[in-house]
Amino acid sequence: MLHFELVTPERLVRSEDVYMVTVPGTEGDFGVLEGHAPLMSTIRDGVLLVHKTAGATPEAITIRGGFAEVNASGLTVLAEQAV
Repeated sequence: MLHFELVTPERLVRSEDVYMVTVPGTEGDFGVLEGHAPLMSTIRDGVLLVHKTAGATPEAITIRGGFAEVNASGLTVLAEQAV
């Protein structure tokens, strides 16, 4: 499982283990699974899709701007705002 955290300036919105997250990067959407290569990207206003298990309907979270970082610990999204 991929450890996923979504953080805004106000609070920690999510911290959970999921199957996959699709991130709205400024250069295009990208999916992150467990074991993804290290990556840092800016993100655009859009929809973050959280897949809790393989094949499940993803949960959509609207975000505004920020950064995404993938490292050995998982995926951290630092968003300006999350709804």
